[in-house]
Amino acid sequence: MVQDAHVFQGCFNEVVMKSAIRITGLLVLFTVLQACTQPSQIDLLKKEGRLHWVTLNSPTTYFESRDGVPEGLEYELAQRFAAALGVKLNVIVAESAEELFQLVDNNFAHFAGAGLTRQAAELRGKGYRFGPEYTQVQPTLVYRSGSERPVKPGDLSNTVVWINMHTPHFALIREALASVEGLTLAPVEMDDTELLEALNRGDTQRVIVDSSLFEVKQALYPRARYGFHITPPMSVSWVFPAQTGDELLRAAERFFTQLEQSGELIQITERYFGHLKQLNYVGARTFLRHIEKRLPRYEPLLKEAAGATGLDWRLLAAIGYQESHWRPYAVSPTGVKGFMMLTLPTARDLGIKNRLNPAQSIWGGARYFRSLKSRIPERIPDPDRTWFALAAYNVGLGHLEDARKITQMQGGDPDKWVDVKERLPLLQQKKWYKKTRHGYARGWEPVHYVQNIRRYYDVLTWMT
Repeated sequence: MVQDAHVFQGCFNEVVMKSAIRITGLLVLFTVLQACTQPSQIDLLKKEGRLHWVTLNSPTTYFESRDGVPEGLEYELAQRFAAALGVKLNVIVAESAEELFQLVDNNFAHFAGAGLTRQAAELRGKGYRFGPEYTQVQPTLVYRSGSERPVKPGDLSNTVVWINMHTPHFALIREALASVEGLTLAPVEMDDTELLEALNRGDTQRVIVDSSLFEVKQALYPRARYGFHITPPMSVSWVFPAQTGDELLRAAERFFTQLEQSGELIQITERYFGHLKQLNYVGARTFLRHIEKRLPRYEPLLKEAAGATGLDWRLLAAIGYQESHWRPYAVSPTGVKGFMMLTLPTARDLGIKNRLNPAQSIWGGARYFRSLKSRIPERIPDPDRTWFALAAYNVGLGHLEDARKITQMQGGDPDKWVDVKERLPLLQQKKWYKKTRHGYARGWEPVHYVQNIRRYYDVLTWMT
């Protein structure tokens, strides 16, 4: 009987084991079927038709132009990502970095993009997930001209440094400067732009702002001078809630991979930052003074000519400043004259009788620029088409076409300014210009010419 009991027990255990395996299999199958029928985050997103993106209002992230059109590097990237997913972008502008992160924490946004670094986000301990890294930023010490330049943390001993109390990098900055004896790191209720304004006025002598914003805004605040970077470069990426599924993250990775492989990421970044650092301290102060003293005299003429030719009057003003510093009687050693520095043959073609007459010169310059732009291939979209037309205004269409051909020969894109501007200087080298139709040209000049005008245009857009 004991043996029979053992046999019975063994049979019972075998039955139980088989049942358990069967039940486990059914549970696994049920789980798989449930996962198959449950809509993914991408499916839900597409069903709603909107991608919710939270950001901060800043020249480097998101802002509205004078015409109410959204702009900014972060905005353009988010807008393109939404388009790639086949949905519309819903923009949420947070008042501060703290509010931005709270919106992400509570799943009110699919992701955040505002010059955010992984290092700063991870300090919150919320388990965020991150998209690919696409640019870099550094907290930067900026000091007021007239005082000794600090070049290292130790130079801040026994000083007061203002900092935006809501910057996402506050904890990292405080840690980096913790060993500086006598340093008072003063958190203030100001964004980085307001900090630069306060510094420029003389309210404080030292501030800490993000490097990207300082580069964008430096021309407006000529008293603001670069000191040193507080931290090593930190990579910027999108921040997703901890619960974000792999599918949405993979979509973001594919999106950035395509942007990089196509060269569009470089082109977008160049559009917003490729022309910075063109104005030095003296040049910036002079330009701001001329905006106040000289520009009002010619603004009506610029607006009239721009309106008649379909141009932005501020772009026309920027060209005029680059050409003559808004001096109607300017004359160069090569014989070009006037507000827009027209050559004699160009003036004759345009029917300009007196190049030193500011009204005639401005009208002539506007018509000439419009003519050049119309001769740039229509397949090239703005703003690149405008940059090409500006380069042609300086160096001529022939030399510009030579540079575009060299770009194509080297495997670049002849329809992208970011590629062509790298090849224009080759027109100074015999090994290259002897292969071209129009020969030698001072190829660096149109590159600097375009960059200067873009910088002047930015400042005019902010100030007028």
